[in-house]
Amino acid sequence: MWAIAPFIATAAARSNGVGWAVLPVFMAGFSPFLIFAASFLTKKAYWKLSTFDYVCGALSGMALVLWYLTKDPNVAIVFAIGSDGLATIPTLTKAWRQPETESIWPFVMGIFGASSSLVVATLWTFSEYAFPVYLIIANFLVLLAVYKQKLFHL
Repeated sequence: MWAIAPFIATAAARSNGVGWAVLPVFMAGFSPFLIFAASFLTKKAYWKLSTFDYVCGALSGMALVLWYLTKDPNVAIVFAIGSDGLATIPTLTKAWRQPETESIWPFVMGIFGASSSLVVATLWTFSEYAFPVYLIIANFLVLLAVYKQKLFHL
């Protein structure tokens, strides 16, 4: 899901005239896609789809269908954010419960990448800034979960 939602948001933003500012959104999906592809080449890799995965997939599918029906790329972006947000919940939960199991660097880089999208934004339309802002918030929340004990002395 972390690959599909950014790809949908990238396509929707591009169709709405967004230029280079969408590259970090694309990369936010491309990296998980490479990991997914590599899982087929690694004999020890294991993953199993759950009902939750199917719900996220259905939301992504709805994003594409509603985009097609409404011809409004912003609808696809909203559903892509929703789908990606749902896919973030398991990682956020794990980071909260077992912060020592998470490396901070993917999330730091996620904030940096999404922020770079805002630096080069020129249109300042919903389709240009919505997904990058969402990515900044989602990555920040995971970092907050990892560092909650140090920040709040819990």
